[in-house]
Amino acid sequence: MVEIITMIDGWLWGAPLTVLMFGSGIFFTVISGFFQFRHFGWIFKRTIGSIFKKDESAKNTPGMLKPFETACIAIGGTVGFGNIAGVATAVASGGPGAIFWMWVCALTGMIIKQVEVTLGCYYRMRDKGSEDTYGGPTYYMQQGLGVAHHWGKLWKIPAILFGFGIATTFVFTSGTLTTAQVVSGAFHVPDIQIGGITVEGIILIGAVIVIIEYLITTGGFHGVANVFSKLVPFMSIAYILMGIGMILVNITAVPATLATIFGGAFTGTAAIGGFAGASVSKIVSVGLARSVYSNEAGWGTSPMIHASAKTPHPVEQGLWGSFEVFFDTIIVCSITGISTIISGQWVSGSDGGALAVQAFAEGFGSFGAFALAIIMIVFTVTTAGGWFTYYMICLKQVFKQSGSIMEKIIVKGYKILRFLPGLFWCIYLVKTNNQGFVWTLVDVSSAIPTFVNMFVILVLSGDYLKLLKDYKARHFHVGKVDPDFDLFFEDKLNKESKSV
Repeated sequence: MVEIITMIDGWLWGAPLTVLMFGSGIFFTVISGFFQFRHFGWIFKRTIGSIFKKDESAKNTPGMLKPFETACIAIGGTVGFGNIAGVATAVASGGPGAIFWMWVCALTGMIIKQVEVTLGCYYRMRDKGSEDTYGGPTYYMQQGLGVAHHWGKLWKIPAILFGFGIATTFVFTSGTLTTAQVVSGAFHVPDIQIGGITVEGIILIGAVIVIIEYLITTGGFHGVANVFSKLVPFMSIAYILMGIGMILVNITAVPATLATIFGGAFTGTAAIGGFAGASVSKIVSVGLARSVYSNEAGWGTSPMIHASAKTPHPVEQGLWGSFEVFFDTIIVCSITGISTIISGQWVSGSDGGALAVQAFAEGFGSFGAFALAIIMIVFTVTTAGGWFTYYMICLKQVFKQSGSIMEKIIVKGYKILRFLPGLFWCIYLVKTNNQGFVWTLVDVSSAIPTFVNMFVILVLSGDYLKLLKDYKARHFHVGKVDPDFDLFFEDKLNKESKSV
């Protein structure tokens, strides 16, 4: 079974997804007029540059969260253990060159995520009897493919496949495991005896993290948004400062490190120390997989929460998607990758959280390990909270807010079980010591929904172009603004129903 899953992982993240992701990224870059590059400054101005300004443009629009709150949840869901343990694993298995391909994937991923967030907002639907809005891939499959593009019930085929892929991520998750590994190692948490049964330190820490995750998400969407709008900026700045410190301490090694990254991207990496070596194709696939898992561009997850934003225009919210990818991968992941390579620990034979701890301990001693452990706890909790909102939105789509007994049972069951798989994988690692297999399962679970979502947004690319054309007319004075253009599909449906 292990060999079969590993083979599937190698195939999915080989040529199929490489061609799909890079090809789609280039396609959207070209048809958008190289938007993420030509309007790079505008993206930052309208996202992070707007958080301290009072904007009344979206005051009377549907939605339940502020754009910044949705971005914090989305960033909380993306900027997490994947940025630390995932990137460290990428370097350990693919060599320094994997970082280069992460960067390339992120630059094209900026426009991919803008497209999917834009479509998520455009095709979102209002909750019954309120101004709360919900959206995401299954919504733009139903409304976009099914209604606007006249697919009829055929939209359910990609929706079911996407839903299956997202459901597997509920089971195959490595966040709690990775963080428990880091924390127990940094603080040397001992095994304890409970009723004659030995409970390993990793399992004990995993249980504590799970309890914190339950507490953080008890307040639902608004509770998560309130916590994340304060926690995400803090955790991100703390990790960035720590990473910059690591780089400054070893500033003389930076030129050689960058040369190793660029050189390894095209020549492969020979076996060194505990590193087994990697071919160019292996390096590309590893960099791509870790980039998608980290920034979630193309995965279809972030549009679920962005569709709940009070935004005046779908593309305006899509800008947050572009910002998230840049911040997540070009800034945060780069810090992890460069720090890991500079430390020299990437050839030690370790991977995941253990490698990250070794890298920062090399630069800052025990303080580095302690600080990283604390940051990892915050990262894992915010990632879990972000995914909690994604699953809840998927369930709302499945049951269409029917209020049925089955819906109540399923939702209740999910709320009870939502973080227990993470604890299971802690137990699994203790019993098998096979962390590599966990990451293989994680890769397979992320590949399935990515395949489906990328196919759908390519089909709906014309809708994105219409929205982008309208946005450019309004903000860049390119062309004329059409006063009859519907910014949200629900408005179009309401207009058509009134005219009948």
